Amino acid sequence: MQHQTKKTAHTIIYSAILLTGVNLLLRLVGMGFQVYLSGRIGAAGIGLLQLILSVTTLFMTAAIAGIRTTTMYLSAEALGKNRPGAVGRVLSGCFLYSIVCSSAVALGVVYFAPVISLQWIGNAGAEPSLRIFAAFLPLTCLCGVMTGYFTAANRIKALAAVEFVEQFLSIGLTVALLHTAAHKGVAYSCAAVVAGSSLSSVFTLFCLLYLRRREPKPKPEPPEPLAKKLLKAAVPLAIADNLRMGLSTIENLIIPRRLGLYPGVVDPLASYGTVCGMVFPVLMFPTALLFGLAELLIPELSRCLAGKRMPRIRYLTARGLRVALLFGLACGGILFLTADSLGMLLYNSPEAGRYLRLFAPLAPMLYTDAITDAMTKGLGQQVACVRYNILTSFLDVVFLWILLPKYGIGGYYCSFVVTHALNFCLSIQRLLRVTKLRPRLKRPVSALLAAGASLFICGTFLTAPLLQCGCFLVLFFGFSSLLGLIRAGDFTWLKTLIHLH
Repeated sequence: MQHQTKKTAHTIIYSAILLTGVNLLLRLVGMGFQVYLSGRIGAAGIGLLQLILSVTTLFMTAAIAGIRTTTMYLSAEALGKNRPGAVGRVLSGCFLYSIVCSSAVALGVVYFAPVISLQWIGNAGAEPSLRIFAAFLPLTCLCGVMTGYFTAANRIKALAAVEFVEQFLSIGLTVALLHTAAHKGVAYSCAAVVAGSSLSSVFTLFCLLYLRRREPKPKPEPPEPLAKKLLKAAVPLAIADNLRMGLSTIENLIIPRRLGLYPGVVDPLASYGTVCGMVFPVLMFPTALLFGLAELLIPELSRCLAGKRMPRIRYLTARGLRVALLFGLACGGILFLTADSLGMLLYNSPEAGRYLRLFAPLAPMLYTDAITDAMTKGLGQQVACVRYNILTSFLDVVFLWILLPKYGIGGYYCSFVVTHALNFCLSIQRLLRVTKLRPRLKRPVSALLAAGASLFICGTFLTAPLLQCGCFLVLFFGFSSLLGLIRAGDFTWLKTLIHLH
């Protein structure tokens, strides 16, 4: 039994490390492609594309209707009970549910595409993109069903390989389509991006179906009622996801419109594209490295919760929060020091550099919130997380509606800080309450002081960005060690966590 437990833990850790590597590489490729797009269609084109993707994401969420997570849950349940023969019935039911929901949404998008383009997005050029998206929507949703199954079956290696190929296929198809559509204007360029992404999803679906068919056929299982169980799992997820995504879409749609009422903004769509389509991908890129830690903590905390091992839960929570905070401070400092250079290097845009420098100090909070969110989910607090997200999204819409016409991008920044800080405070309060962990405020304050002192020294006495970054990391690591924030035991913990000892 102990050997089996170690084997299972090793499998989970290996899968998490593999997913981290793939996620990091795909984010790097995606950010490079975003740089290419910004040079190809400009900031205003990126802004229009962001609005289109925001709307299509809403319809995608409505069409999926919670079925990906439901497929994962029902498949894992069948496999956990050693009933592989029941998986086929699960997939058939999920396919039927997905086809019905996605087809209904796709027909609605096709019928209302002109209204959505003009009334929602405010640009008739979005209509071709919406029609292309709708044409592939049912197949794209079926792809979500299959990825849910492969995740539940722990076939991470195969899934990662297919998703890796899909990303490059999507980029290749998009670049090829852009060459034929670029001379027709921004609207057709956006349609090319949507078409490239949709076609690559179809490729992924057929690859996963092929891999599923090659699996050994299990013994047939006696049929069990599935519809009630499927609907009970999928419908609440669909309602919560649609409400949260609806608020997020409203938030994205009102930004350029309300921003256009501010006298200091010449091109609101370009400003929106610069912040959301250029700055945020760079700001959040390092979180790919936290992905593995989050994937390790979620199952481990779930096991500890089932075994009522509270000391272990508090230990993991404290370590996870400290690692995320220190990592966020290190990345935030580097982004702050190199913001202007990155803006010019990646996008040839001084404006992007200024905005990146503005948002870089928020990295510690955003990165720590990502780990906090993962740990609360590992402790079974998903409902609370959804509630907090819906609340802060609603407040975001209200703040943006009021502040953007008066303060422009400054109003957007204020709304972003307030709502994300509120979400972080609520989430970490829930985490501390569930774990009964009593944090020492001295440690985060010391970490902030160490980062601030390192930034001040490097920013005052050095000018070369690379030299500033190197010096900042050395000073921050040194100050953190002197203050007891980084100890020798931390390396032993990481070594134990990845099962190398």
